[in-house]
Amino acid sequence: MTKRQDPPTEGEKKNEADAGKASTPVAAASPSKPRPIKQAFKWSLVAGLILFLVVHIYLLALTVFPVPTTINMILNDEPVRRQNMLLSDISPNLVYAVIAAEDSRFCEHDGIDFEAVQKAFENNQSGGKRRGGSTISQQTAKNVVFWNGGGYLRKAGEAYVTFTIETFWSKRRIMEVYLNVAEWGDGIYGAEGAARVRFRKHARDLSTREAALLAAVLPNPQKWRVDPPGPYVSGRAGTLQSRIGEVRRSGYAACVLD
Repeated sequence: MTKRQDPPTEGEKKNEADAGKASTPVAAASPSKPRPIKQAFKWSLVAGLILFLVVHIYLLALTVFPVPTTINMILNDEPVRRQNMLLSDISPNLVYAVIAAEDSRFCEHDGIDFEAVQKAFENNQSGGKRRGGSTISQQTAKNVVFWNGGGYLRKAGEAYVTFTIETFWSKRRIMEVYLNVAEWGDGIYGAEGAARVRFRKHARDLSTREAALLAAVLPNPQKWRVDPPGPYVSGRAGTLQSRIGEVRRSGYAACVLD
């Protein structure tokens, strides 16, 4: 005998309807996708901030610690030969010679010698032999953080780093770092490496002639040679050698050696 089923009550109908509604999937609201330009701008700011902090922490650390391997050294095809030295272990003759050759106003300017830049610009515009207006501070900034070449973008970064190291470092420290990262060709970096390879002696023992020869090739160490020097390098070294006494007497190196 089949059991008769009573029709569902109103309450049961309501419960079934509610259960049906609960089991029906509700479409989730799709999150709005971030705009690509906005995201790129955001990450560019983050990357810029990180780079800013890293560079400043690095430059602060170099007020005390020796300069490690630089980008120029990494890019050099030849085995790198260098040894970090304190300025007290480098002959004052080399300090006088590089100031005479590269930056006679080193103790006067704040990193960029605008007078020298103007003279170089006027000379180059008039068709004379091209000359640069970079100071020792600028060359130090380039050698420590950047690389050779790079155009205006690198120049802008170099200018900023120059003012930064002029703020963080003393003039003596700038000269010390410069003489430890300057290139003298054939994978040789720093005064000690150059003195040992070129003259078989320590940098503290360089004579005025030897210091003048090393300073003479700094603008183009890949092209100009010290051993043996060509006519141009020999003549330039003779001029610099005669100026070493003037630099010493006139106090052009007072911010470094006094």
